[in-house]
Formats: sequence, C-alpha cells, structure tokens
Amino acid sequence: MKKFGKTGLEIPPIIFGTSALGNLYMALPEETKLKIVSECFRHVSRPVVFDSAGKYGAGLALEMLGKCLQKLNVNPGDVVISNKLGWIRKPLTTPEPTFEQGVWHDLKYDAEQRISYDGILECWNQGNELLGENYRPQLLSVHDPDEYLNQAKNESEKKTLLHNIVDAYRALADLKKQGKAKAIGVGAKNWRTIELISEHVDLDWAMFANSLTIMNHPPELLNFMARLNNKGVGIINSAVFHGGFLTGSNFFDYKPVNPESNASLFEWRDKFRTICKKYNVLPSDACVGFGMTPPGVVAISLNTSNPDRIKDNVRSVMAEIPIELYKELVDAGLISKNYPHFGN
Repeated sequence: MKKFGKTGLEIPPIIFGTSALGNLYMALPEETKLKIVSECFRHVSRPVVFDSAGKYGAGLALEMLGKCLQKLNVNPGDVVISNKLGWIRKPLTTPEPTFEQGVWHDLKYDAEQRISYDGILECWNQGNELLGENYRPQLLSVHDPDEYLNQAKNESEKKTLLHNIVDAYRALADLKKQGKAKAIGVGAKNWRTIELISEHVDLDWAMFANSLTIMNHPPELLNFMARLNNKGVGIINSAVFHGGFLTGSNFFDYKPVNPESNASLFEWRDKFRTICKKYNVLPSDACVGFGMTPPGVVAISLNTSNPDRIKDNVRSVMAEIPIELYKELVDAGLISKNYPHFGN
C-alpha cells in the first residue's frame, strides 16, 4: 500500500479499469464480469480500487460494478471507487448509441455529455443510483476534459468550454466540502490538459493516459509531474502500452498501424522485444515497471476483459525489472539517455 498523495487514502499499486463491465468492444456475460471483480479481490490487498465512469457502456459499467460488489458481499470499506463524471445515461431512441459508435456493444441506453455545475451533480447522483445504496465513489473527476476542449472551433469557444469545466470542478469541490467525496482529480490522454486544469483547480490526484510510457517520456512532462508531486498530488499512470501496441497489437494509441506506413514504430518495438527477451523480462512488465519510476506515481491502471489476466496484471505491477535492462534500452536509443528516475 502507498499513500495516495494528499487524498488521505492508501491504495495498492494497481487500479482496475472497468470499461469491460460496460461491454467495451464486446458484450461479456454477467458471470464473466462477476469473475473479473472477484479475481481483483482475490489477488489484491484491501482496499481494491476500481476506475469507472458513466460513459462506460452508458452507465452499464457502474451498474455492473455495484451488482458484482453486492453479490460478492464486499464491505464498502474494502473498496475505493473512482467515478469520472460528465456523461449521463438517457433512453436509447436509435438503433445504436450515438456516442462512440461501434465501440460499445449490446447497450440498452444511450449517453450524452453534461459538463457544467448542475450537469456534474446530475451525473454524480445518477452514478450513485447505478452503483446501489451500499457503494459510493470516493474519487471524483471530470471525464475526458481534453476531448471536450477539442470540440472548440476557435479560442472563444475554447474559453467557454474551459469555463464549463471549471464550473464542473466547482461542483466537485462542493461535494468534497460536504464530505461526499474524498478527493478530486483529473484524467486525460493529453497531459497538457491536466496542466491547464491544474492552473484553475486544486487537484488531489491526476491520471495520465498514453503520456508517460517507456517509449514516450518528454522532459517537459516529467517536470510537470515533479511539480505535481511536490504539491502532494497523487499520480496514476494509465495506458502504458500505447493502446496495446507495445505488447503486440497493431493499434497504436487506439489507431490502426502497419509496418509499411509506420515503420519506425515497428522497428522500435522489435528492438524493445529483443532486449526484453535477452533479460527474460516480459515486454508488458518492462512497460509497467517503467511507468512506475517517476516520483509521485502511486499506481498503474490496467484493464482486462479476461478474468484470468487479473493475476498476471497484479504480478506485472509487482515485478522487479533489472536496471541493466533499462540501461541497455538507453544505449539502444529506445529510452532517453537523460531519463533521471531509474532506481527510485
């Protein structure tokens, strides 16, 4: 267990994503979803931490998480739930949901974005209803603020959208003051958005996705993470495989790639795999281990639709990576020669 910044919580080094509970990419049977949640408690010390959102399956992930926790008779004190707010369930009036078409399967509801003071409170209330009366989220944030800002067609629109985000965080701050939440955070794929929001909001925690990886670790990002750590902001690292590419898929940051058009990516991965094999280290373990090296990083968020992968994910987070492997990756030009955080 590690102290999670200034949140007042102590959490394990792994956080479990719940998008699979919302039928991301495929519809899973309820018994499989129950086994996923059960395996998390089987392999991790309490409290077990789950990251969810009203957007995941139009609230299905929250609903299933609550049902699974109830079926497993989990003590509310043995679980920490993070709910990313900003999308609310609504009736499905079209053949398929209107948000992220083709991504979520067999949904009975649609979802729409609500980022404002009142909208966030509406999302929070609905999320609580979906989780059930025994479980409440302790960690709150606004979901995908970077994607929300990207809707702006000009600077004037961007200012308006940023104002809406700040208003949404004002609602979260009020919930925290009322004792209805432990901590307020932010998660984004574009770390510059986290930096922007940190200028307007007193954050307790931050989740970086597709940002700090063994392949990509710019010094300006490391400097920003150091500033957050100095302020006591707990840091979670997420999407450390670049959408699965570093562990073997042909999707990089969730976009399809191929050796003909993206030769440099595949060359990097081939060299990376060769060096990992030399040290008998799984590429996934090296990615996770590197993602934990910056000061302030408390946990890695990992997601799976396969219950049998839970044990492997936990082992990956706990694996010790030989410093010699990292040094050889530096010598091969795969890790920046100026990377400062090995051995922390």
